[in-house]
Amino acid sequence: MIETLLSARRVIPAGEWSGTPADTVILDHDLRHRRRRMLRGVNDLHILLDLPAPVVLRHGEALELENGRLVAVEAEPEELVEIEAPDAASLIRLAWHLGNRHLPTQLADNCLRIRRDHVIEAMVVGLGGTIRPVTAPFDPEGGAYGGHAHAHE
Repeated sequence: MIETLLSARRVIPAGEWSGTPADTVILDHDLRHRRRRMLRGVNDLHILLDLPAPVVLRHGEALELENGRLVAVEAEPEELVEIEAPDAASLIRLAWHLGNRHLPTQLADNCLRIRRDHVIEAMVVGLGGTIRPVTAPFDPEGGAYGGHAHAHE
């Protein structure tokens, strides 16, 4: 039984909060796209995420609890592949092919990141890209239709 359950009803963007958080939640990409969910912090704080609309929680943001305390959001490292190309035009072409398949894709410095998928990796290599497996937080683009929307007050 959970003794104390605190509600989080507001997301504070990275860079707009400071101090020591009451706890931290570490979530993979899928678990960071939510409106309502039970969360458990690394220090065993039990939290009810209860937002007015679904959001994509980003690494470095904070959840404001009903008592005013904050819970830091961290992106859990995942098995990804970094995609590079010999030039910008080739990288843009690869990004188009990934987008055409509606794959969540992270834009990083001079490369793209996607979750591991042997079929897509073979396609990328066939199109002239190079791949490198990495374990890192996954923070893909949200898309043109509200993927970055937050319930900020």
